[in-house]
Amino acid sequence: MVFRYYPNESHVKEAMQADDPLLMLISYDGQEILLANIDDAFEHHILLKKLDYKETEIDRFFRVIVNREGADWTFVCPSTYKGISSKEKRIEVFYSDGITQISKALQAVGYKVDIHIPQRYRRHFDMLKDT
Repeated sequence: MVFRYYPNESHVKEAMQADDPLLMLISYDGQEILLANIDDAFEHHILLKKLDYKETEIDRFFRVIVNREGADWTFVCPSTYKGISSKEKRIEVFYSDGITQISKALQAVGYKVDIHIPQRYRRHFDMLKDT
């Protein structure tokens, strides 16, 4: 795993010690983890830009906000995810992959917390319950 911190690792570690919320981006393959104090980057798109990624690369990453209370997953499944044409199947695979990769990333940075999908991001996830 490659870790990238904004503005630097020591600043992010200080935020972790203070239990400040962190923005976390985990690449779909789990090989890249981007981290910043939420007060330094404000949102995931901005964190990408600050670390010299293109804003359009957001669809390469699972998006999480984490502190010791838990990890909130911004559940947004791209329509192109893994080339799966069936929306239901795509969302199922995205969910399964996300739980796996996010769990590994959280453990790698020292968080043993539950993963939550906030209500406002549950529409696609909830759709699976209806099928």
